[in-house]
Amino acid sequence: MRVPVRAVHAIELPMEIVLYEPDIPQNAGTIMRMAACMSVPVHIIEPAGFPVSDRSFRRAGLDYLDAVKIERHVSFAAFEAWRRENGRRLVLLTTRAKTAYPAFAFREGDLLMVGRESAGVPDTVHAAADVSLRIPMREGLRSLNIAVALSMVLGEALRQTGRLNDA
Repeated sequence: MRVPVRAVHAIELPMEIVLYEPDIPQNAGTIMRMAACMSVPVHIIEPAGFPVSDRSFRRAGLDYLDAVKIERHVSFAAFEAWRRENGRRLVLLTTRAKTAYPAFAFREGDLLMVGRESAGVPDTVHAAADVSLRIPMREGLRSLNIAVALSMVLGEALRQTGRLNDA
């Protein structure tokens, strides 16, 4: 008698959000709320431009902050060591990228990073990113709010990986 062999599936890693030194508490709170609703963990790379106890941050996140997994990293170097140790792909959202996000193939475990609202990310972070993506926009306009931009890209990434209905 033949015993059927069951396929062994790789452990699926969640899509995760990375906030590089966020400096506007309302944006960070809005992103945390979105992350909680979509079951997406968040990494915060310090230093942030506000204390996590900041009233604006908590007000924007409402009571959702307890529903999101937040991991803090003391520096980009500490985050990068964690990322490399865990074999994760860093996808940087930036206005400097050539590739538009709808043309990109997202995969399980991608880390979607946005930079500081005031300054983006330094060149060292650009160089460390595995991929840089942009949102196609009307010519002459600079950028979208990072919470809006991140939600657009996260939605597409979750759709592509079949996670949009699994939140």
